[in-house]
Parts: sequence; structure tokens; C-alpha cells
Amino acid sequence: MAYIDGFVCAVPAANKDAYLKVVVAAAPLYKEFGATRYVENWGEDVPEGKITDLRRAVKAQPDEAIVFSWVEYPDKATRDEANEKAFSDPRMQALGEQIPFDGKRMIYGGFVPSFHAQGEGKAGYVDGSLVPVPNGNKEAYQAIASRFAAVLQAHGALRVGDAWGDAIPDGVVTDFKGAVKATGDEQVVFAWVEWPSKEARDAGWGKAMSDPRMHSDAVPYDESRRAFGGFVPLLDETFATGAKG
Repeated sequence: MAYIDGFVCAVPAANKDAYLKVVVAAAPLYKEFGATRYVENWGEDVPEGKITDLRRAVKAQPDEAIVFSWVEYPDKATRDEANEKAFSDPRMQALGEQIPFDGKRMIYGGFVPSFHAQGEGKAGYVDGSLVPVPNGNKEAYQAIASRFAAVLQAHGALRVGDAWGDAIPDGVVTDFKGAVKATGDEQVVFAWVEWPSKEARDAGWGKAMSDPRMHSDAVPYDESRRAFGGFVPLLDETFATGAKG
């Protein structure tokens, strides 16, 4: 079963080129370690929320942009092995010393994904979000997420992903659970929608929100604590075989 590592961090806007340089250098290492895809997205439209939002999730400063990224693996065992290699590999350690942001405020974790895909090509725009869902509502959430994904794809989305939290560590400064103020009986879902372009995204959401399938009397989670934003892809590398080496 596929597995992903999800990340959200705050990067000084002035360090965008430096950040891109590091992630481009990291991509072949992720491939070597067995990843099947590596995606980095730069915040373009990250709204302020009433209860929480992605900026508060990573305690972003006014001059910082939000990055929403993930690494896909064929299974959890490959992911675990990859992380062990990354922590001990001098090349990855050297890149870690070059990261142009405050790593203590980065939130990360492991998730079990469900992918809904259609069409080909790399995304030109990505909607990313974090959602707190009661553990007892997992099946209800996945059912409604699949329905929403079908609607979004009918109106132009290339791919939709929603990933259920599996290995979400507690952070010293912040973490995924704190990002959405998750309670003890809630899990965090890392979700995204990939569009051909921002124009397609804007038009697609307009059509989707007028589609009756997108509306329900009740959703099995607290929508007011969803943290979300719109992102421009910085890097999208697919390693077709996921082969190591």
C-alpha cells in the first residue's frame, strides 16, 4: 500500500531560490532511496482562518511563504528504510545544513493515502489542506472525500489525494495536530487537489460549488478547523519505477 511523508514549512520569501536549489539537489536522493514521487509547492494564496490556518500552523512570520510538500513511496516499509538512509547519508546531511528556513517550525508526518487520478501531465496549481477528523469517522470521511474527488475531477482536477495520519510525531514548537487543534480522538488528514493551472482551478471550483454532490447536510469533521491554501508547484518529480539506486 502506498505511503507518503507530508510536510508544511515557512520559508522566507527572499530565500525562494535558495530553497529551490536545495530541493532540486534532494530529488535524486529521494529517487535513490525508493521514492516514487517528490512534490514541492510554494504558497500563492494562503488565507487567514478564524480558528487556525496554514500560516499559524507553522508560526509563519510576515515575510515568510508557506510550502506544502510531500514524498510518495510504494509502501511504508520503503518509506521507513528511506528515512533511515536519509538520516545517515552525508549527502542528505549536507543539504540539511543548507536549508534556508527554520526547521524547528516545520511540521511533518507519515500518512496512508488514497489517490484519485485522471489525465496526464504535471499540475500547474495545487490546493493543499489539513483536516481534523474523529477516528470513529474515518470511513465516513473517506466516503465523502471520494465523492468530492469525483466532482472535482468532473470539473477539471487532474488528481485528488487524501491521506490519513499514521505516524504523526509531537513537535517541540508545532506539529500537524496542533496545526488543526486536533483533539485526542481526532486524526489529521493531509489532502490536496492538482489542477492543470490556476485558471482551471478557479473555474473548476466555481463549477464544483454549484454541483449538488458537493453539498451535504453534515460532514464528519469540523470544517471550521480546516487549514488550507493555494500553491504553485516548485518541483514535481515522478520516479516511474521507484527503483532504488
